[in-house]
Amino acid sequence: MRVDDFDYELPEELIALHPPERRGDSRLLALGVQSDVPRDLRFCDLPGLLRPGDLLVFNDTRVIPARLWGRKATGGRVEVLVERITGRHEALAHVRASKSPKPGVVLHLEGGVEAEVTGRAGALFALRFASPAPVLELLERHGHVPLPPYLARVDTAEDRERYQTVFARRPGAVAAPTAGLHFDRAMLDRLAAAGVAQAFVTLHVGAGTFQPVRVTEVEEHEMHAEWLQVPEETVAAVARARARGGRVVAVGTTAVRALESAAAEGELRPFEGETRLFVYPGYRFRVVDAMVTNFHLPRSTLLMLVSAFAGRERVLAAYRHAVAQRYRFFSYGDAMWLERWPAPLKS
Repeated sequence: MRVDDFDYELPEELIALHPPERRGDSRLLALGVQSDVPRDLRFCDLPGLLRPGDLLVFNDTRVIPARLWGRKATGGRVEVLVERITGRHEALAHVRASKSPKPGVVLHLEGGVEAEVTGRAGALFALRFASPAPVLELLERHGHVPLPPYLARVDTAEDRERYQTVFARRPGAVAAPTAGLHFDRAMLDRLAAAGVAQAFVTLHVGAGTFQPVRVTEVEEHEMHAEWLQVPEETVAAVARARARGGRVVAVGTTAVRALESAAAEGELRPFEGETRLFVYPGYRFRVVDAMVTNFHLPRSTLLMLVSAFAGRERVLAAYRHAVAQRYRFFSYGDAMWLERWPAPLKS
């Protein structure tokens, strides 16, 4: 397959630069297995697409304010984006500067924060922060919300709240699991009252999720690594949903990748570690039956994932419909409901 097979035309004005006034005010484009024609709904209609006994699986990662600006000792500007905290005072980070800093160079960052470059790990720089406070505390105090590059704006106080799900509890992500941004407490309570169960996984979304696919053939792309955990209680919740005839509904592509990574050996099991799972058409899904997701960038691995899940031609046709109907795209944009296509055979 060619990366070009996952392209589409998107007018720039359809990129949502800010969240809607309230969570859940978004639209919802539904593509089920009974028809190739998508339905135009509101996100508040989601309970009508779910059934008692279904299981919603959310990613409870929490976005950290991982971006810091500053200068090198020579005066050159530098931008640091912490990808992963590796110790109390250590982290791996993307560092943007006119010249890549060498080991031993000290970066003078916002709030008087200093970080020494101690080495490299592939494209990432190993940093040691010179402060008695731990890295996470420094970031919470001085860092900026790492908004996606296509938003092309500085973060605001609004982003501190809205680029975060209401169920975020485990800090470590540098990008939000954006399908979860649509859910407020009232919707979660409404779904629970309707008999829809809820479970959680953790996948700390990395900055690599925004990296363009630079190869021509899909199969040549190498996925970045992300840390995840699927706990025993979530595995048990999936088993209970299956036993009662319910569906497993992943909220976001990160929840899909977490569940499918934990089932890589054929059966869903508790898992903790890194994944480089790359899902594109031809992949055989083992766990997820339906998903809630946002609209994804052209030629991206996330568009490839949803194409594998619901059929490339069907998904791209739905995207063309969304463009024609002026849906809002990407992280702060509208949502999609997708059912796995073709539907799994009944045993």
